[in-house]
This record gives sequence, structure tokens and C-alpha cells, in this order.
Amino acid sequence: VQLQASGGGLVQAGGSLRLSCAASGRTFSSYHMGWFRQAPGKEREFVAAISWNGGSTYYADSVKGRFTISRDNPKNTAYLQMNSLKSEDTAVYYCVATTQAMGVMTWEYEYWGQGTLVTVSS
Repeated sequence: VQLQASGGGLVQAGGSLRLSCAASGRTFSSYHMGWFRQAPGKEREFVAAISWNGGSTYYADSVKGRFTISRDNPKNTAYLQMNSLKSEDTAVYYCVATTQAMGVMTWEYEYWGQGTLVTVSS
């Protein structure tokens, strides 16, 4: 599967952005989807994941209550709605996919998009 993330940009603290991840290739509903992020000088970290049918979602503690992951299988697209953004949310956000069990580690996802930059100004 090929993943194309979009929707990043510059936003003020307290604002909102919605990231999209368009998938092509194999049947989208075959994959659990997720988002990771990498801030400058830091390791890549898990943000959120959603099961193939949207029935289960998981979030990092740092974004719980502010971010919402969702998917639209007929449109082959996953989303990350980000509200109440903070300066510490500044990072490159990566869309990921797996046919295996969902997890929080980078190695658990076989497919990665190219990343989209989110910059939150304080």
C-alpha cells in the first residue's frame, strides 16, 4: 500500500488541524492505520492508531482528549483531527499502516507515508 499524508501547516497554539492519509494499492480495509510523529532532535513517537474497521482506537497519553483518529474505508483515507494544539505538538507527522496487530512501536508498522510538517507557534 502507498500512503500519502497531507494537511500539515502552521497554526497558532490552541488551534486545530486535520491531517489526511490517502492510501492506494491493496484493499484499505485490510490495514490497521496509525500516526507517528518526530520532533526536531527527538525520536519518532507513536501518536494514535485505529483498527481496520474503526472499532478500536489508541492514543498516546500526550494527545489523549485532544486528538481524534478516524477512517473512511470507502474513501481509502484515514484522518487525524488535532485540537487544542500546543507548541510541543510541532513535528513531522507520519501516516502508517500494518496488516499485523496494532502497536505503539515503529517496527510494528510495515508501511510509511512521507510525512507532513505541523508547526505550532506559541
